Parts: sequence; C-alpha cells; structure tokens
Amino acid sequence: VPTNIPNQELLAGSLDMPLTKVPDPFGTHDSFGGHNNARLQAFLDSYGFDYEFYSATKCYQSGLFDEALMRVLACYEDIMGVILPTLGSERQQTYSPFLPISPTSGKVLQVPMKAWDAKAGTVTFDDEDGAEVTQPVTGGHCKLQWKPDWAMRWHALDVDYEMAGKDLIPSIELGQRIAKILGPSAPLNFVYELFLDQNGEKISKSKGNGISIEEWLTYASPESLSLFMYQAPRKAKRLHFDIIPKMADDYNAHLEKFSDQEPAQQLENPVWYIHRASPPDAGQPVSFSMLINLVSASNASNPDLLWGYITAYAPGVTRESHPKMDDLVAYAMAYYRDFVAPKKSFRLPNDAERAALTDLREALSALPKDAAAEDIQTAIFTVGKAHQYDPLRAWFGTIYECLLGQTEGPRMGSFVKLYGIGPMTGLIDEALKRQA
Repeated sequence: VPTNIPNQELLAGSLDMPLTKVPDPFGTHDSFGGHNNARLQAFLDSYGFDYEFYSATKCYQSGLFDEALMRVLACYEDIMGVILPTLGSERQQTYSPFLPISPTSGKVLQVPMKAWDAKAGTVTFDDEDGAEVTQPVTGGHCKLQWKPDWAMRWHALDVDYEMAGKDLIPSIELGQRIAKILGPSAPLNFVYELFLDQNGEKISKSKGNGISIEEWLTYASPESLSLFMYQAPRKAKRLHFDIIPKMADDYNAHLEKFSDQEPAQQLENPVWYIHRASPPDAGQPVSFSMLINLVSASNASNPDLLWGYITAYAPGVTRESHPKMDDLVAYAMAYYRDFVAPKKSFRLPNDAERAALTDLREALSALPKDAAAEDIQTAIFTVGKAHQYDPLRAWFGTIYECLLGQTEGPRMGSFVKLYGIGPMTGLIDEALKRQA
C-alpha cells in the first residue's frame, strides 16, 4: 500500500483486487481506479489534449481486447520463451502472462497455469481454495501481467508511438519482442530521462518525494510547467519547488523574444510548441522572481499593494490590460508565503556594513525619483567599491541578508526601480535600527 495516500487500512483490506474494485481512499469516486482515471483526464483537459479515453477495465470486460488476448494465448509458448529468461529461477516456476480473476473472491490471482487451450480460449488453474478452475481468457475473466499487457495493448489498439522513462528500457525491449510475436510489428518508442527530487534521487510514487501537477500549478502557470517538460527530455532533471521561479521567468523571456524572431528562430522557441504555433502577445513587465522579492520587501498581504508598485513602475499596466500579470501576482504571493517567508531571517549588520549601508542610503537619496535602473545599479556598485568589497557579490550578499532577510536576491538596480527609492531607503533605516 503506498505510504503517501490516506485510509491505509481501507486499502490494505483490498489487496490483490483490481484497482477499479478498490474503494477510493480519497472518497471522490466509486473506486481508486476511477479516481486515478479522473485525475489523468483532468490533467489532459487542463492542457487542451485531444484524446479518446479508454478504461483498461472496460476494454477487458467489453471484449475490445478479446481478439488480442486470444492471440496471446495462441502464442503462449513463444511469449513464455521471451519472458522466462528475464526472471529468477523461483519466479519461473510460477509465472504466467495471464492473471485470472478468481471466480469466488474477485481477486487477481498470480498462479501458474496447469493447462491452456488456444482453440477453446481457456486457461486452467487452481483457485484460492485449491479448486481447479477452467475459465475463458476473454470477457474480463483474465488480465495480463503488465509487461505482456503493454505489448498486447500495442497490438490491440494499433499503437504506432509510445514514450516511456529510462528506467523502463528493459521492459520496452521485452515488449517490442512480444509485440513482434503478436504481429505485425512493434511501435516506435521514445525514451526520456527520469525526474529527480531535490537531493538528485529518483522520484518514487510510494515515497511521494516529487511534486504533483496540482502543487506546481499552485505557484506558477501551466505554461511554466509545459516549458519544464519541453526542455531536454533526454536529460535527468530535478523536479522540486525551487526550480519554479526560474521556469516561470524563462517562459516569460521566451515569450518576449518571439515576436522579434525570424520564422526559423520561432520554430526553435519553446513557446511555439507550448501554444501550438500561436503564442499570445509579449510577456509580463515584471518577472516572477522580481515579484517574489517585491512581496518579501513590502510584506504585502494583498495584491492591491503589489499592483500599486507595478503600475508606478509600468504606467498603463493594469489588471484589466494584463490579466496574466494578475495571475503572476497571486502565484508570487503563494510562493513567498510557503517557501520564502518560513526561511526569512534578517542578519544584523556589523559596524563596517552599517557604514556601507548608511552611504548606500545617501547615494540612493541623491538620485532623482525617476532614475533609470542602470543608474541605480551603478550607484549601488559605487558604494560597494568605495567600501572595498571584493568580490562585489559580497556587497550584494550584505544587502540581501540585512535588508531582505534572504541569502539570494534580485538585480538590485531593477528591483529598486520597481520598489521605489523611498521604500528602499526605508528598508535601510529598518536594518540600521535593528538590535541584537
């Protein structure tokens, strides 16, 4: 029983049952299988997939798989000859590609076949109580072990192309051999690399050490997730919350470039594929990362305050004119609340840092209110150099840790331009007043 789902006892009482006969531990559907199917369909719908949904249970029970199952039975010895060498000696003694459904308990049985009859379409086995049973492989009376089941589906549904993760390469190769036995050919397969957790380890469904689609979409747009999926499918990628801001900003950057690119360049831009050759107009005036820092600096508890800064920074930009920007604001507030705020800790400046911050306050105050971001950045650099910070990133580290309570932060010229010189000098005053 997976450890990351509720109602463990409920599931423990349904071991060996088909998933569509297992109660839904989440209480939303008539079975656990129904719950999983609904989640898959919700994902496909949210991303605009054009699909026809097939339930494996219904395919088995309705007879859609019957012809293919009869073909598997006819090729029983050949298929066993492919699979058995991949198993341990003990498993070889009990293995069968067919998993009969017990006529008494309804459980999926993993038992050896005592006999099989390709002409009659039946298999013979011992039920749980020891009684010998002969029943059809068709009509939902049997399932297949997952590896031959995969190949059987390719055959039954005339599958031309299927993707799978790197960890399934041996299963793909085995499935292709079985598919060629069933005839006429195996589909083209594409293998993608695995997703890794924050520690670089393989994500496990039973451990729940990854990110669900719903969790990602709490903090960033569907397009940012599409970009993550699009990039480097043959490269192992860390899938963790700390990559979300970068994906959101990279998506925005690609979108901004698109309209200025030549057609050949547009075909290499991820947004062409994410938006099916019709990307929307240019991206947002403020990046996701910058918004997170704005929430942090302003302690904004509602989007209205953030919109005040945004409108002052980019006149004419409103919720009505940039609804996606409004979504980005909500995402930034959620991300700050759950991942930045809990780690926020202001460091007290030492005497040398106090002197540097005091000079920074004076330098910023001397700038005109409409100073350009580059002029602000130059002023910050100048103060750091005057106080002999080497390397200068140590100076910015002081600013981040003492003024924002973070170990990392934004490009300060652009941030001060967005936040405002007055509010920024206010942060400096607060830092200088803090006592141990």
